[in-house]
Amino acid sequence: MTSRLFATEIGAPEGPVCLPDGSMYVTEMSAATLCVTHLDPQGNRKMIKKTAGRPNGLTTDGQGRIWIAEAGVQALICIDAQGNEVRRMDGDGAVRFLFPNDLCFGPNGLLYMTDSGLAATDFISGQEFVDGYMDLDWDGRVYEIDPVAMKVRRVLDRRIRFTNGIAFGPDNQLYANASFTGEIYRYDVFGETAPKRVVFGNVLQPDSNPDFKGPDGMAFGTDGRLYCTVYNQKNVTVLDREGAVADRLMLDGPQPTNCAFALEGKRLRVTEVGKGQVEELDLPCAGLPLHLPRFS
Repeated sequence: MTSRLFATEIGAPEGPVCLPDGSMYVTEMSAATLCVTHLDPQGNRKMIKKTAGRPNGLTTDGQGRIWIAEAGVQALICIDAQGNEVRRMDGDGAVRFLFPNDLCFGPNGLLYMTDSGLAATDFISGQEFVDGYMDLDWDGRVYEIDPVAMKVRRVLDRRIRFTNGIAFGPDNQLYANASFTGEIYRYDVFGETAPKRVVFGNVLQPDSNPDFKGPDGMAFGTDGRLYCTVYNQKNVTVLDREGAVADRLMLDGPQPTNCAFALEGKRLRVTEVGKGQVEELDLPCAGLPLHLPRFS
């Protein structure tokens, strides 16, 4: 299975959200851009909002508003499709967000967000980790947020080593990953008052590469499998319903950051920062429909 290019010359893209007309949103994390971008069906670029921090994950709601996990300004930001800010929050009272990373809506209309666990200035220089980053005091978290009240309802988990991708599965369980360990975690957010962290699987491929690699953004297919981008592993690793590695889909670029299914056909779009591009893969399934709540 070979990927093809959907868009090029994008500044460290992340946060893909596919739209019904074949276009998509991405974030651009490079210092020269730092914005939310619209890519038309031909991959042409138009800036929607310059956030000035470090926009990372994106999702949309049922009214077309865009929700941004803004790691640089340490905030959750909501904008409309024209780029106007609608609402913002920077934490839970005295506890400030550190590095909002990725986010998704649940079937209950609540928003779920990962926080990697340290402020960007403490562990990133440009697009690279600082020396000794593995030994820092990581407090990665998973939040459950009321998007109407803009309040944290629950902190579902803490002390994760670089919390990253997040998605709801067909079982209505919440899945989030830890980039430093390669593990995918599962949480029963509807059946437990205090959901327990359960290891679902691991996406790392053993080799002698000394560079950091780890899971990033992920999405579920209608086949029940989890499609997870693995940064510096040059692939999308596919886990079956039991969490076992079922496939590794090779990419053109070495540093994929996130993925989203196109809304028409059976195609997966992958953001990749090493070459600054969006790749597209044909798959045997479509994407599991995302939750798109409507609220005032």
